[in-house]
Amino acid sequence: MIEKNKKLRIATRGSPLALAQANEAANLISKVNKHYLVKNITIKTYRTQGDRLQTGNLSKIGGKGLFTKEVEQALLRGDADIAVHSMKDMPIVSPNGLIIAAYLPRADCRDVLIGNAKSIEDLPIGARVGSASVRRQAILKSIRPDLIIETIRGNVNTRIDRVINGDFDATLLAAAGIARLGMRNLKSVIISIDDILPAVCQGIIGVQCRETDHETIQTLKDIDDETTRIMATTERAFLSELGGSCKTPIAGCALVEKDRISLRGMIIRPDGTEMIAAEKFGSVLDPDALGAEVGRQLRRGAGEGFFDEI
Repeated sequence: MIEKNKKLRIATRGSPLALAQANEAANLISKVNKHYLVKNITIKTYRTQGDRLQTGNLSKIGGKGLFTKEVEQALLRGDADIAVHSMKDMPIVSPNGLIIAAYLPRADCRDVLIGNAKSIEDLPIGARVGSASVRRQAILKSIRPDLIIETIRGNVNTRIDRVINGDFDATLLAAAGIARLGMRNLKSVIISIDDILPAVCQGIIGVQCRETDHETIQTLKDIDDETTRIMATTERAFLSELGGSCKTPIAGCALVEKDRISLRGMIIRPDGTEMIAAEKFGSVLDPDALGAEVGRQLRRGAGEGFFDEI
């Protein structure tokens, strides 16, 4: 029998966005499970290697695991019961002993342009745009080769401040993050996925736990969003087929309508000189197959050497 007023320890990064995501998970768990009161849910923060490295290009330093390793180690040590992650930061394969036991309902998957411009096309010729994402950088170079694209690091607030202070004319961020931080008065515009395809699993929060912790797994089943799980599974299968990491400019977005999934995928040369896209449809009963199929199609279209410069 599960005891009432159980305690739960959540591991996460310490950034404002990571804390907002952890609190979202805590509130949802407490809402659907009367045994967990919010006051008994503790959030423990961990500084990851990605948080410590505030200069340089992350894609050349270590990729996706830079923002998850220390949090996952806390889980493996037993210092926490669950870990809350932004799924676009997660490596394809979880460490031995850990599983993604729940996906929270997906937020807006699109990018948002921060700055005075009303669209990408509206940016002045030669405008300076900051981004830490190789995907965003490559797409911007493709559609606006005149722009000066530079790496910008730091949390969401830091990047926005650099635009406000005039260091950059604009930056691109995830709309989901802006919404979760409650930033409603920014000069910003949502970018259609027809213009900039999102990162794989953008806007998705994943909740991880030990695969042997059956009680916690059962608890997390109550907050698992089936539609989001289908989208995440499709997109991660697509990324896996391409061997994707933070080093590769890959974009992908799955949508679910009734019993059908649509998946749009794209690979881009880092210098923006070539983009290859594909879209296919599949059954919600086999999201892995659809993701892998689109990944294979893009590999065939790219041919040998497409990723050599990465």
